[in-house]
Order: sequence, then C-alpha cells, then structure tokens
Amino acid sequence: MSPEMVPWFATLALLLGILALVLEVFIMGFGIAGVAGIILIAWGIVLLSVDVVITFKSLVIGLMVSIIVFILGLKVISRLNLWQRLTLGKRQLNDEGYRASREELADYTGQEGITLTPLRPSGAADVGGERLDVVSEGGFIPAGAKIKVVRVEGIRIVVRAWE
Repeated sequence: MSPEMVPWFATLALLLGILALVLEVFIMGFGIAGVAGIILIAWGIVLLSVDVVITFKSLVIGLMVSIIVFILGLKVISRLNLWQRLTLGKRQLNDEGYRASREELADYTGQEGITLTPLRPSGAADVGGERLDVVSEGGFIPAGAKIKVVRVEGIRIVVRAWE
C-alpha cells in the first residue's frame, strides 16, 4: 500500500465503522455489524497513527477507562434508585388479579355476531351484545358481515364469515 493511500484507507475504515455502528444501533441488535464497526474504527485509528505501539496503548487505556466509567455509572444509577424509574419494579401475579387470558371468552365459541369493523384479518365484532377484538380465520371480512366464533385460543377469538 502506497503511503499516499493510507489516509484514504483510514478515512474509509473510520466512515464504514461509524456506518456499521449506526446500522447496529438503529436497525439490528448487537451482532456482526457492531463488531465489524468496532474493528473498522480501531483499524482506521491504527492506520492514522504515527507509532503503532503508542496507538495500541492508547486504545487499551481508552477501553479500560470506558469500562470503569460504565461500572461507576451503574453504581450511581443503583445508589440513586434511577433504575427503578426505568424498569417495572412490581410483578403482576395471578393471585393479585392479573390474568393474561379471560376464561369466560371460551363461552363465545359457536355464537354468532356482526363485524363492527372490517377484519383484515383482525378487527372488532359484536358477539352476544359485547364488543370483542376478533381475528378472521380466513382473510378479509367486511364491516357489517355476519360471523360465527370458531374457537378461542387464550385471548384470541377466531371467527369466520357466516351466512
């Protein structure tokens, strides 16, 4: 590699590394793009350095300082109870009245009703005088169509068009 090309490769590596990290943060979870971004940024820094040994020492020191600041930040967050403001602190237990599904929904199986909104495949329907969120078994069902409840799966009420 010629000496006049090194700054261009370093700039390209830094830009690609930053782009990979931005993709990682906004589009994907932690994985290949994040690791590639970190490697490309480090490679770009090494290419721009005058002395490789000093650059590696600086990168290691920067990494160590980042880890220490992260650990201290976690301790400050836990000491000031900031973590409780960011997370749900209470479990939702069944004996306190929290239920994921309603057992009485099974009673709607076999009943007929009318769609209140178009079902594409989900929407609302009036079944037995009650407004329910339903899902069509097949595809589209227009608003105002007669339906029949085919089955209930937890809180999911499956219907089909009925004549």
